[in-house]
Amino acid sequence: MDFFRYDFDYAWPWTYGHLIAAALFFLLAWLVRFIGLSRGYTVLFGLLGVWAVGSACIIHGPLRFSRPLALPTQAFLPSPGGRVLDAGAGSGRSALMVLLERPGARVVALDRFAGYYGIVDNTPGRLRANARAAGVEARLEAMVGDMRSMPFENASFDAAVSAYAIDHLGADDVTRTFSEVNRVLKPNGELLLMVVNPDLWVRVALPFLHGHGYFGGPAFPDRWRARLSAAGLRVVEEGTQPATLYFLARKGA
Repeated sequence: MDFFRYDFDYAWPWTYGHLIAAALFFLLAWLVRFIGLSRGYTVLFGLLGVWAVGSACIIHGPLRFSRPLALPTQAFLPSPGGRVLDAGAGSGRSALMVLLERPGARVVALDRFAGYYGIVDNTPGRLRANARAAGVEARLEAMVGDMRSMPFENASFDAAVSAYAIDHLGADDVTRTFSEVNRVLKPNGELLLMVVNPDLWVRVALPFLHGHGYFGGPAFPDRWRARLSAAGLRVVEEGTQPATLYFLARKGA
């Protein structure tokens, strides 16, 4: 029921592209049957239409493109409150995840709010509007900044989260970002890292996706573990949910 509640403003190919493709495939199936072409074409276009409808259901169901993200582990920030950094917050799906799941937490949402990462109009105002729709705006601060060089003092956050943002970066920038996360976390502070996992959900709905480790192979999780460890962040939990590989990592004392 949250489908029309939020406006994360993903580009139309992500949000409506499959539905447009479904309408086109079903129309072609009807046309080839109407003009009497081989029944095989009707079956082919019909199957493609079914795939497109199913993929649209995946995009807005398990992948939650139109809703706040689902917290993948209850072990993240189990205390009643805390100051949480959202690195690469975008239009707010991960920030809202934390604010809704942890009613005592306050979130600082950091993003460049520039460039194109699937969101058409990525602004602090859009993020705040989504927080307002969720009833959590009072606990959100939106800040313009780069997660590779964060405008925060050392040890100023109890926890951090980053969802589908750090995996947009190149190897050197990933290293810089994890170093910055480690710097701004308090001792024993936690990072919840969520990256795109090219699982069956993704490969069915987005067979032509590029980037985000889509062709990473079996070593894909190992690389993220190694990068976290090199930054001084110890992985204490690892798992998956649809389209997501997550790591819960902790800074040393």
